[in-house]
Amino acid sequence: MLQNIKKALVHDWSTQYRGGERCIESFTNIWNDFDHYTLVNTLNDKDCEKIFKGNNVKTSFIEKLPFGKRKYRTYLPLFPLAIEQFDLSDYELIISSSSCVAKGALTRQDQLHITYMHSPVRYAWDLYHQYLKESGLQKGIKGIIAKFFLHKLRIWDIISANRPNFYIANSQYIAKRIKKIYGKDARVIYPPVETSVFEISDETSDYYVTCSSMVPYKKVDLIVKAFTNIKAKLIVIGDGPDYKKIKKLCSGNIELKGYLEAKEKNEILKKSKAFIFAAEEDFGIAPVEAQACGVPVIAFAKGGVLETIKGMFVSEESTVMDSTGVFYKEQTVKSLQEAISFFEKHENCFDKELIRKHSESFSKERFEKEFQETVEELYSQWKIENNSQLV
Repeated sequence: MLQNIKKALVHDWSTQYRGGERCIESFTNIWNDFDHYTLVNTLNDKDCEKIFKGNNVKTSFIEKLPFGKRKYRTYLPLFPLAIEQFDLSDYELIISSSSCVAKGALTRQDQLHITYMHSPVRYAWDLYHQYLKESGLQKGIKGIIAKFFLHKLRIWDIISANRPNFYIANSQYIAKRIKKIYGKDARVIYPPVETSVFEISDETSDYYVTCSSMVPYKKVDLIVKAFTNIKAKLIVIGDGPDYKKIKKLCSGNIELKGYLEAKEKNEILKKSKAFIFAAEEDFGIAPVEAQACGVPVIAFAKGGVLETIKGMFVSEESTVMDSTGVFYKEQTVKSLQEAISFFEKHENCFDKELIRKHSESFSKERFEKEFQETVEELYSQWKIENNSQLV
């Protein structure tokens, strides 16, 4: 239906093959003729081919600034200006994939702009105070400057909220945030998870596992602290800015693996007794991947996990039919330890096949089918409304 119209795909930045890039890959699986616009592109050739399918990728002036490719986040105050410099006037359909500024691309009234929103700008809104605290920007001249620019970013973010014709959110959790901040309704389409590459293991080893980039909001430090004074073994997979800090917290029952290739990571994951998750995520791909291995998830009960896990709550006596995990209500060491103890008492309640089956409702194939049908429906609706206004 949309094969013969000119299409642009706008995304914030393309620097690692992560959740946002997986969405871009799925969009280009559906329609392989997008022109791409992104602030910065540092993907390797293999990932570029997989994601962009050989199509044109235009980057912004941010990439040309000193250290622009490596330290692009330093230029956050310039992001709104940069995204507005992309000339999209040749396209009838613009899709933006946005967790920062992509939804603010400039379009005309005779162009259809649909944004797939991973989140409104986290560090300008709900993580504002946490971001300032963790960056040491609560006081001083640097703090004043940071607060000023984030204030300006919030103003721009509200102004640009009217630019997309339609919003699609990656979870109900984000749809509510979009309504709160922008006053816009959003459809929900859960992002793609490649459940087909994971498999159930006949063997379950006596260890827990967590896998995450080591940044503050992922709360890997909380998970490690929870295991320092219990006997259970924990394997931690991932790296990032907090790696050295996490390493100092580790006791003898905690094994830090660092970054692992997918095959090795999946081997460890599928044999674990449970996956530990402590972040408040917009959606959370890692818990779904764990469930695709038939592994139950012990998760902090806030954010997207409430939509992706059928969980038992620690404080409740009754169990959830066909449970795929356990929820704990407080983002604290004590609450997580109580959840681990609760899980071990109810470990026999979990069925690997049922957990695996549940994960398939978030598959990549489901996403691509649902997203295509939704965009085609919105395009038809917009076309009718646009033509009626011209009469």
